[in-house]
Amino acid sequence: MTEGTRGRTSRRAVYETLRRKMLTLELRPGAALSENELAAGLGVSRTPVRESLILLSEEGLVQVFPQVGSFVSRVDLRRVADAQFLREAVELAALDDLPAELDGEVVAELEANLARQQEPQIDLEDFFALDEEFHRGLLRLSDHEAAWPTVVSAKGHLDRARRLGLYEANSPRVFIDQHVRILEAVLDHDPPRARETMRAHLREVFADIERIRERSPDLFVTNSTATPVRRNVVVWE
Repeated sequence: MTEGTRGRTSRRAVYETLRRKMLTLELRPGAALSENELAAGLGVSRTPVRESLILLSEEGLVQVFPQVGSFVSRVDLRRVADAQFLREAVELAALDDLPAELDGEVVAELEANLARQQEPQIDLEDFFALDEEFHRGLLRLSDHEAAWPTVVSAKGHLDRARRLGLYEANSPRVFIDQHVRILEAVLDHDPPRARETMRAHLREVFADIERIRERSPDLFVTNSTATPVRRNVVVWE
């Protein structure tokens, strides 16, 4: 492996690690980011960290304030709504495009996925991964799986809002029940019922957001011109 290849591999690994930490809320919305601390924690130089933060800022997951520093962006409701619009458009259209004869192998994978979701005391991050695979599987069923990476790349703010709701509820039960009803409608060859259930399922996040904003408004963008200031500690104003 050449030095250039190793550099690109390191940069990609750092980017993916930081992005995952932001989406899983390990790095909370509004948290200050130190290139030195991140580099030390990941065992890399500052360069791939700096380059990764630039990429994440282009996705809207990092905000950089000159002479103040870099921060995990707070959840932007406009970005949440845009990602939700895209996701809903893709997933509902896919349900309308299901073939008359469903792929038995994909159906079996979806049923096995639901069985794992319903395991007692499932870890919430394990559920989130199964949730993602379930929705991707539904796209596969209609031969539109290739659209999934586009959805994923657009939904960073949406995923953080979804996790905030999931961790507040501390149980995925309501989402599991919705998944069951969606698949039942698909297997019954009832696209209108599948669409109605899917739409309600995907829009659940908006009710979650309203509840969380009342308790923790600091996690959300409230003023697009708000800038943190550096005193003894960095604070938002």
